[in-house]
Amino acid sequence: QVQLVESGGGLVQDGGSLRLSCTASSGIFYSMAWYRQAPGKQREMVATMTSDGNADYADSVKGRFTVSRDYAKKSVYLQMNSLKSEDTAVYYCFAKTIVSMKEYWGQGTQVTVSS
Repeated sequence: QVQLVESGGGLVQDGGSLRLSCTASSGIFYSMAWYRQAPGKQREMVATMTSDGNADYADSVKGRFTVSRDYAKKSVYLQMNSLKSEDTAVYYCFAKTIVSMKEYWGQGTQVTVSS
């Protein structure tokens, strides 16, 4: 069973930065991504990167967030700059395997931006 372990969340002031990390226990992934869910809202995709290096971002984070992967470490990262209060949410790591296209989720990490 693949496990995704996230780290890097926390409390930051408006305009600050945080870097989230997620490492998988095993597996080879076609895509790894970050989603977030704010209180009372649906979970939404924040950033995703496929195995060929293509990245996609939610419009709300373009120019502020950067997703990257370390394939050897089975890890995905999210560098978040110029954070705003509306970025406050639980951030979840997501991964989809290459062969079976099975999907996995991390347990989530809280990001709180204070204004």
